[in-house]
Amino acid sequence: MRIIRNIFNLGCISIELGILLICFCNVWVFGLTNGRTYTKISKIPPREIALVLGTSPKMRSGQSNPYFTKRMDAAALLYHHGKIKKIIVSGEKSKGYNEPAAMKNYLVNQEGVPEDIIIEDPKGFNTYKSILRCKDVYKKKNVIIVSQGYHNLRALFFARNNDMNALGFDAQDVTKPESFYRNQAREILARVIAVVYFILGVSPD
Repeated sequence: MRIIRNIFNLGCISIELGILLICFCNVWVFGLTNGRTYTKISKIPPREIALVLGTSPKMRSGQSNPYFTKRMDAAALLYHHGKIKKIIVSGEKSKGYNEPAAMKNYLVNQEGVPEDIIIEDPKGFNTYKSILRCKDVYKKKNVIIVSQGYHNLRALFFARNNDMNALGFDAQDVTKPESFYRNQAREILARVIAVVYFILGVSPD
């Protein structure tokens, strides 16, 4: 019985430590990015360029991905209101799949954004790579990051820790329960990984 009790106590302690770690990491991310995300176009200060984080343009059903279209709407809104001069569309490009090209095509043909102000980044395979390439490859530090709000917090965490003068403009979220709660839960854990990697000095490639 003593062994079982010890195992049970150890399990409870592990769960408590895990919850504390999740809370600590998320509070850190929220604290570092506090006041740097915007939902209203009238409130956000202008920046040189917008960095639009990629996602699949289509869902498995073949229908348009609302996360994708809302991000394009937000990026176009920034441009048409004179908040930015250029746009980097960053995402994955692989055989038969090209997020940046789809993003550019949508912005030009659906949103009326001039083609010559859009830069395609085909190697934004994840959030961290998109942020780092914006700074190191395209030499842009004064940026507005465009994604849904839950994602922008982690993106800004990466940007702030890489000495970028970044703001976040939150695209409209998708409120379908099956996607909303899944993405929120996944992002809570992703923030923990981001903080742990930062503390350890490891690149989250």
